[in-house]
Amino acid sequence: MAEQNTGSAIPTVIADELHIVYRVNGARTGKGSATSALSRIVRRGEERGVRKVHAVRGVSFKSYRGEAIGLIGSNGSGKSTLLRAIAGLLPAEKGHVYTDGQPSLLGVNAALMNDLTGERNVILGGLAMGMTREQIRERYQDIVEFSGINEKGDFITLPMRTYSSGMAARLRFSIAAAKDHDVLMIDEALATGDRSFQKRSEARIRELRKSAGTVFLVSHNNKSIRDTCDRVLWLERGELRLDGPTGEVLKEYEKFTGK
Repeated sequence: MAEQNTGSAIPTVIADELHIVYRVNGARTGKGSATSALSRIVRRGEERGVRKVHAVRGVSFKSYRGEAIGLIGSNGSGKSTLLRAIAGLLPAEKGHVYTDGQPSLLGVNAALMNDLTGERNVILGGLAMGMTREQIRERYQDIVEFSGINEKGDFITLPMRTYSSGMAARLRFSIAAAKDHDVLMIDEALATGDRSFQKRSEARIRELRKSAGTVFLVSHNNKSIRDTCDRVLWLERGELRLDGPTGEVLKEYEKFTGK
């Protein structure tokens, strides 16, 4: 794992040998009899009918203000789980995660309600992100224009259930991007929308970095990672495989995936 040269910078996130384990109700089905399945559960020291999924395995890193950090890896590698742990939504099974300031996970803090209009969701999402009602009023038009959801009609006045998944994701990003964050974590938001929206999003991420925040971006789009991030964490099977400058890590990742 590469050690980042940050001088005397103060860390925004410290993960120290972090382990995250999900407990899933329901006994395993498939091979063997019920008796053998129960025996396997007992041998693992698990409660009957509960399986454990070890999603993050001993991950350690530090992030600093002004960084944009990409998270890459195969599906199921632990990227989203790691973000949820940083946001304080998942407890550590072992190890620790520390944050300086308030972490915001896009799509959770700005949770949107399907039965309410986009307009109402901008207000509720802004409040959830810590903005005052006055700040929301001041930034409302910019949020709507940034999202682009009104380009083909007055969708902001319609219930969220009428939106496509891409429209909803763009509105969530636009709400989150309307304020500065200590730590902002974005999970695949830049995969939605056209190239124009992606460029606006990437520019906004660069602005957030300049305001002394830290941005984490999960994406399967290597170009977005290259255009946005100066550092990359590569996870596989819950383990941190590589941590370093974007170009170096993506080069090794593309060798691994053959893409």
